[in-house]
Amino acid sequence: MRVLLVGAGGVGTALTRIAARRPFLEQMVVADHDPARAEAAVAALGEAGSRFRAERVDAGNEAEVASLLGRYGCDVLLNATDPRFVMPLFRAAFGAGATYLDMAMSLSRPHPERPYEECGVKLGDAQFARSADWERAGALALVGMGVEPGLSDVFARYAADELFDEIEEIGVRDGANLTVEGHDFAPSFSIWTTIEECLNPPVVYEAGRGWFTTAPFSEPEVFDFPAGIGPVECVNVEHEEVLLVPRWVDARRVTFKYGLGREFVETLRTLHRLGLDRTGPVTVPGPAGPVEVSPRDVVAACLPDPATLGERMHGKTCAGTWVRGVKDGAPREVYLYHVVDNQWSMAEYGCQAVVWQTAVNPVVALELLATGAWSGAGVLGPEAFPARPFLDLLTAYGSPWGLREQ
Repeated sequence: MRVLLVGAGGVGTALTRIAARRPFLEQMVVADHDPARAEAAVAALGEAGSRFRAERVDAGNEAEVASLLGRYGCDVLLNATDPRFVMPLFRAAFGAGATYLDMAMSLSRPHPERPYEECGVKLGDAQFARSADWERAGALALVGMGVEPGLSDVFARYAADELFDEIEEIGVRDGANLTVEGHDFAPSFSIWTTIEECLNPPVVYEAGRGWFTTAPFSEPEVFDFPAGIGPVECVNVEHEEVLLVPRWVDARRVTFKYGLGREFVETLRTLHRLGLDRTGPVTVPGPAGPVEVSPRDVVAACLPDPATLGERMHGKTCAGTWVRGVKDGAPREVYLYHVVDNQWSMAEYGCQAVVWQTAVNPVVALELLATGAWSGAGVLGPEAFPARPFLDLLTAYGSPWGLREQ
């Protein structure tokens, strides 16, 4: 398998370190708009990096991406950029006849009149609109294949196949007890993406009603996370699982709740009140005259790069899927989860826990595609594939998952 990885930030760099240990990979081209980042990611691999090459690419330039795919004979494009670049990379892969994988789907747009009741353009709508084209071409776009979405969706499929006869509700629940020395506010993941998913109207799915929206940070609940993390207040957040799971798994209700903490929520609300969450440009004075900048890009530039926080980060992060339903005529409730300790991920891979946990899942998926354990055509989510091979291979990577009866 020959892979073009677009994006050499925190997740992309972690991905190279995981993939370098696996024999299925013939070559990986690591491309970024900043060639120094791509070169640093490859150089850090040392002798293990002989199968890796660094290149510069503009992720928004479809022709440039397609040319790079062709030059290296890559049969897979793995997107590790932020969601703004999903569609150009998605189209470039299709045009080049390459398999496509991403960890976040095409962007949503709120309903213009009823944003907290009805869906407008949903996450992934632009990609699913092209599913028939991919299917006719016999090509695969595996979307939402990170940790959340990604592993959380695999857990949903596993629950439906092996743990339940009927499912009442599937609720993805994400929480952590991570702290960062020297920072009062230092998100462990891209602030650009965090703002996007936290301040957009959250989506909920209910059988008979379909998809609908609520207000940001609605329906707070305290969820008790395993591995010593403990109780964390979780709130509704827009996320791909709610748009993916019901397409392949029969459940009466699907939700996503994120353990943000009250201080984090208030910071995001303040950014929104000040208009600092906006992506459109505003004009500000500069040394050479007025310049246009995106307020959200300014916020991201003012915060530390999440990839650099590992040495000062302490604690664990947990991604998981809570499922309630019936098995053999009796009620059942479980939490399927995956925990990564930052101390372990830093010692083993030199990557902080959140980016490592995100990165390991697309590598597992690539290996399953390379061996033929997973195959398909069209625009498909992780739920469209058998869960057991993925979970077994994840454990073989040295990162086991867990199941807790509730």
